[in-house]
Amino acid sequence: MAWTKYQLFLAGLMLTTGSLNTLSAKWADLFSAKGCHDVPEHNFSHPFVQAVGMFLGELSCLAVFYILLCHDRRSPEPRINPGESFNPLLFFPPAMCDMTATSIMYVALNMTSASSFQMLRGAVIIFTGLLSVAFLGRRLLPSQWLGIFVTILGLVIVGLADFFSGHKDDSHKLSDIVTGDLLIIMAQIIVSVQMVLEEKFVYRHNIHPLKAVGTEGFFGFFVLSLLLIPMYFIPVGDFADNPRHVLEDALDAFCQIGHKPLILLALLGNTVSIAFFNFAGISVTKEISATTRMVLDSLRTLVIWVVSLALGWEQFHGLQVLGFLVLLLGTGLYNGLHRPVMARIPCCAGMLDTEEEQNSPEERERLLGDGKVQTGDES
Repeated sequence: MAWTKYQLFLAGLMLTTGSLNTLSAKWADLFSAKGCHDVPEHNFSHPFVQAVGMFLGELSCLAVFYILLCHDRRSPEPRINPGESFNPLLFFPPAMCDMTATSIMYVALNMTSASSFQMLRGAVIIFTGLLSVAFLGRRLLPSQWLGIFVTILGLVIVGLADFFSGHKDDSHKLSDIVTGDLLIIMAQIIVSVQMVLEEKFVYRHNIHPLKAVGTEGFFGFFVLSLLLIPMYFIPVGDFADNPRHVLEDALDAFCQIGHKPLILLALLGNTVSIAFFNFAGISVTKEISATTRMVLDSLRTLVIWVVSLALGWEQFHGLQVLGFLVLLLGTGLYNGLHRPVMARIPCCAGMLDTEEEQNSPEERERLLGDGKVQTGDES
């Protein structure tokens, strides 16, 4: 069935804003400007300030939810289900996981390329699958186990591409690239814990996805904003690329923005894009399907890679293309994207039936159809 204009708009919005989210964050990292008290020009390296901006974008989803709800209640036939009342503290543990993982990933983005950053985030399905088996009592389908192993292979290929390109990259040292890649993978472990916590304690309640994203954004924004104060006084040596060599120098960030206002445009691009991306992603799941959302999320990796090459932010490497294709295959297998194709092939239909018999209908729905763990931040 052909998509409606609204569905095409939502798909385009999700792909565009999802790509802009990573690209704007990397753009901010590429700026250099003077700091406070006439400190000489230096790189804009403020990952925790960027993470605060990202959570501000998530927090805005809460405002969008109440605006839509207010508008819906004025209509003759309200269609939005506001969901049941809940204890907001329910979102505090997953929000802290989100805050930690996002901060680590922004640190890593300073060290590696935007395309590798996005590709390596595919590692999340490995840890989510393993943790769901250990703590949620899931039984993964054979195709999902295969998807996990294929994803591991794809991560190895992308890592090798970064290793070989690191010898030719003047903007990043090889040690920084390797450290950045490892930090991204480590962050995916924390993201997986967040997803398991959300599924175990949050999604048993009937909560509107925009309200869920906004509530997590609320906790992430205010807690991380408060943590910027002690971070200003914590020395970390050469690990921090700011003049005072502290964990985060927010005052230096504001001074650099004052000297080069374009940095603010990049930060606003990150904040606004994450809000629209979450809204578009939730709407795509509702109006089209969770499978379409997975495909679009994979396509934004390709967009980020192509744009980074076009802007000269990184060099072309054949291994990275192979790594992307392998990661795409692994993600597709894990999320069941192969099933509609195999169902049309007579010799493969029996294999699908055998696979389905291993799980109850409820289990299959949770594994393949609900997309619930995708309603949170996907920056």
